[in-house]
Amino acid sequence: QGQLVESGGGLVQPGGSLRLSCAASGFTFSTFRAYWYRQAPGKERELVAGISPAGGSPSYADSVKGRFTISRDNTKNMAYLQMNSLKVEDTAVYYCKTIGGPLEYWGPGTLVTVSS
Repeated sequence: QGQLVESGGGLVQPGGSLRLSCAASGFTFSTFRAYWYRQAPGKERELVAGISPAGGSPSYADSVKGRFTISRDNTKNMAYLQMNSLKVEDTAVYYCKTIGGPLEYWGPGTLVTVSS
């Protein structure tokens, strides 16, 4: 059974940076696409970024383009989201998701709060 666990969330001031991590286990991570989603209070969950199994073809939501960077290390079964120039509106629970064929896994999420 596959499992994902996010970490790295916390409280940061506007303009600051955070790096989220997603640890994968129980499946062949290197064959799955990886994504980061977020859900702000009172809003629907939205796609933030995605990356191919080999680490190429990153894609981003317009709201984070130029500020966030998705990456992965298949030797460590890890995915990352580097978040720079954070804004108050980036406050949300951030989730990691992987998809491979018919299989899909979600992590429980990590809370990011951007506030002064």
